[in-house]
Amino acid sequence: MPRKIRAYKAELIKLGFVQRRGKGRHENWKHPQLQLLITIAFKDGEDTPLYLEKLLKQAIQELETSAGEESEA
Repeated sequence: MPRKIRAYKAELIKLGFVQRRGKGRHENWKHPQLQLLITIAFKDGEDTPLYLEKLLKQAIQELETSAGEESEA
């Protein structure tokens, strides 16, 4: 069973993403260290679509890469 949008948003907050309002029910989530912008257009009780899960995995990989580069410097 896929996780709900509210759990997905909690994960974004835990990773350091900040919410910016969009048009209508769209919400834009931006991390200060990444250029990636994640747009969510679903209600909290809906299932998280696969493309959003892939974006989250991509964001986690980019954060791990940038953290590794900072520790080497």
